[in-house]
Amino acid sequence: MKKLKVHYFQHIAGEGFGSCHDYLKAQGAEITATEFFALPVELPLEIEALPRMEDVDLLIIMGGTMSVNDEANFPWLKIEKRWIRRYLAAGKSAIGLCLGGQLIASALGAAVGHHTDPEVGWTTVHSVKHAPDYCFKLPDQFRVMQWHNETFEIPKGAVHLAENSVCRNQMYQIGTNVLGFQFHPEMTPQTLELFLENEEETASFSGDLQPSTELKKSDRRSFMEGNQLLNKAIAYVTAFHAGAGMASSA
Repeated sequence: MKKLKVHYFQHIAGEGFGSCHDYLKAQGAEITATEFFALPVELPLEIEALPRMEDVDLLIIMGGTMSVNDEANFPWLKIEKRWIRRYLAAGKSAIGLCLGGQLIASALGAAVGHHTDPEVGWTTVHSVKHAPDYCFKLPDQFRVMQWHNETFEIPKGAVHLAENSVCRNQMYQIGTNVLGFQFHPEMTPQTLELFLENEEETASFSGDLQPSTELKKSDRRSFMEGNQLLNKAIAYVTAFHAGAGMASSA
């Protein structure tokens, strides 16, 4: 079986891969990363500095504190979105998590903007009824960690997969190789602790949010539903590259 080559785009120091790292290592995947947060802002990023398309079977785009629209303060965003657009045009597999889902949407021309009701904490998300049979199968409802005050419109040609009463666009699918999430299925207790310690993460949020004292009490089992969902999503979008072995292991 071909060894899966996984690359992830990281926007926050310390956030790492979240829950799916152990899953991918168990599959024998080769894992590499681009750490955008470590790039000097004053130096322009050339697109040639990012990975070659042929060296990536699966791209995982992580979250971040910045807006996809803030190219003035984070000029590498423009290059990142251009690379994502080329990568997707090549028919490659990708998963976008929160900011990552917004970046894919933005790269494909969909609007991303401020959401009137920021979501921070555990919420219930519902699958959209009547999605085509080929789409990634979701439970009727599931509980996941949210951490966003912006959201994406569904890209043209994508299928809307999930929603809740606060934020309609929670998940979308493009073809059978791209999934965009508004929520954080990769969240682990360690990642949540990092978010809660990072004042930049919460400074821009307002409204009726779950207090950090309650979030710190989250039981480890609370994270499992999202983590398992992400593992299945990886298996789904990489079935072509990884063969039946990985696709059936979820």
